[in-house]
Amino acid sequence: MSKAEAKKIIEKLRDEIRHHDRLYYIDNKPKISDHEYDRLMRQLIDLEKDHPDLVTPDSPTQRVGGEPVEGFPAVRHIVQMLSMDNTYSHDELKKFDKRVKKGLETEKVEYIVEPKYDGASISLLYEDGLFIKGATRGNGVQGDDASANLKTIRSIPLKMEIIKGKIPKRIEVRGEVYIDIKGFNQVNKEKEKADEEPFANPRNAAAGSLKLLDPKIAAMRHLNVFIYAIGACEGCDFKTHEEVLEFLKEAGFNVNPDHKKCATIDEVIQYCDQWEKKKDKLPYHIDGMVAKVNSLRAQRSLGATSKAPRWMIAYKFPAEQKETLLRDIIVQVGRTGTLTPVAIMDPVSVSGSTVSRATLHNFDEIERKDIRIGDHVIIEKSGEIIPQVIEAITSKRTGKEKRFKIPTHCPDCGSKVIRLPDEVAFRCDDVSCPTQLKQRVLHFVSRNAMDIEGMGDAVVDQLVDKRLIKDYGDIYSLKASQVVKLERLAEKSARNLIDGIEESKERELSRLIFGLGIRHVGIHAARILADKFGSIETIGTQKRGDLEDLHEIGPVMASSIEKFFSSQHNRTVLTKLKDAGCKMKGMAKKKAKGPLAGKTVVLTGSLTSLSRGETERLIAEHGGVPSSSVSKKTDFVVVGDSPGSKFDKAKKLGIKIINEEEFKKLLR
Repeated sequence: MSKAEAKKIIEKLRDEIRHHDRLYYIDNKPKISDHEYDRLMRQLIDLEKDHPDLVTPDSPTQRVGGEPVEGFPAVRHIVQMLSMDNTYSHDELKKFDKRVKKGLETEKVEYIVEPKYDGASISLLYEDGLFIKGATRGNGVQGDDASANLKTIRSIPLKMEIIKGKIPKRIEVRGEVYIDIKGFNQVNKEKEKADEEPFANPRNAAAGSLKLLDPKIAAMRHLNVFIYAIGACEGCDFKTHEEVLEFLKEAGFNVNPDHKKCATIDEVIQYCDQWEKKKDKLPYHIDGMVAKVNSLRAQRSLGATSKAPRWMIAYKFPAEQKETLLRDIIVQVGRTGTLTPVAIMDPVSVSGSTVSRATLHNFDEIERKDIRIGDHVIIEKSGEIIPQVIEAITSKRTGKEKRFKIPTHCPDCGSKVIRLPDEVAFRCDDVSCPTQLKQRVLHFVSRNAMDIEGMGDAVVDQLVDKRLIKDYGDIYSLKASQVVKLERLAEKSARNLIDGIEESKERELSRLIFGLGIRHVGIHAARILADKFGSIETIGTQKRGDLEDLHEIGPVMASSIEKFFSSQHNRTVLTKLKDAGCKMKGMAKKKAKGPLAGKTVVLTGSLTSLSRGETERLIAEHGGVPSSSVSKKTDFVVVGDSPGSKFDKAKKLGIKIINEEEFKKLLR
């Protein structure tokens, strides 16, 4: 492989990994299994080893984890929270053992093996035995202060037990917040009742719960915690990890009882194999086992890389795969008209649940994998991730299998299907398509948009099917006498729904813009448009070129906005919203004053005394425009610890770079 080819593949892998990092750490909506993610990472690591001159500071291989989530104060960990190296085979466990023995210059090493929980890593700080604060892992150096939510977890002691008359003056303990399977299912039922998207797996339910701004809601999420290590300690002295676990247990922390001391790597492997067979019997989800060198002196001697300790490794259980028969491929239509193929299969039990449907992602994927109706297929489901078809078993074909034909017309409304040159997806572009209409209405009434309580799937289905609404503008013409006739709606519920519709007219402009469902326009872009133009009418008069000049509105989004407002159907719907009394105008931002007036400022890395949210608020308060990307229009880049690719791009473009102290001085 030439250097040019390697560079192209490396850049593609980095982009893909960053995308999945965002889905996993920030959005909590993973699209691939851990095994698939690790495969991408290993491929990148191997290529960078072969081409070390192509390694860059912003490569995913050079970082520990994700950035802290906005909205909470930042907390710096006393000792950095590193990640773990992963392995999937017995041979790799044995290679790990050889590296450890070589590093310690000994042939005898004891290990402690513990379950690897599928949750969210946390750090808890205690002073004189009292709980002071708790934080998420964040980027390993600092995380988010989640103390209020962590205090709601009853297995976290607010006061440590005194052991032998002593208590540490200061101690930082490490653990994993998790949600058991029963609690996970309950939370998802509640989210479905509230017409919210369910969590993909227990790990994301735990992480998402720690991000909640309301501790009362977090307290209802059935969260628990296992404590498994100490980050820093004043007034304690331990010789082994086994002693640490015993101390934590005696101090009142919830320590998993299923850990075991192993004298050899063969014992480690045997214990891992035992738990792989019986993991589904646990009330919570584990995705592997963790082997740690027992001696703390040995741990210090082995040290760590910039990413992970050399004395610890995670043995990941392989994603469970099962064979089944693919009976049919159906096509679902999404809110924006995207056609998605779904496999209908003979039911099969995978990872503790019965699966009869699996995603096929897109039509190109079907052709690439050569999947046919009637094939015996392998499906995979890691933890609670949505199952997917991995491959067809071509050796079992009888000749009766049928190739799937990409539909030329929408399965719901019969309109002709289109495919834009720059897209993978096929889509139905008919705005009257009933399935799209239902999805558009559900988006319009969702919590981040117009937030109309009581208008869930069942109600919207009936409103569309009974032709009471033909678009979301018709919502405001509904009468109580019409709504009360819907199934499962009593008079009081109907009245509450009408009241909710009336209240929604007061929602701010940015939420209305988001609710319109313009392709590529998310919540952030909707706020930018509302702040810049101040009204729906003004946005509708903008040409593509004018919109592209607006920072963070690229050509694809600009084209989509222009197309939306050029549609006669959409203009008719907007008139309905205006006549109903919805807020079509907002407060266009006045020309800002301050030391950053009119300046575009980008933050990269972690600041010591300010969270990302606080920094962006200060930028706006002093007249600046906080931005998430570096371009020629950027005026300043504020750099904190562990800056990423934005720092490098700023240097390349010659943009002024300032540190945290310079930023504060500038504001003063």
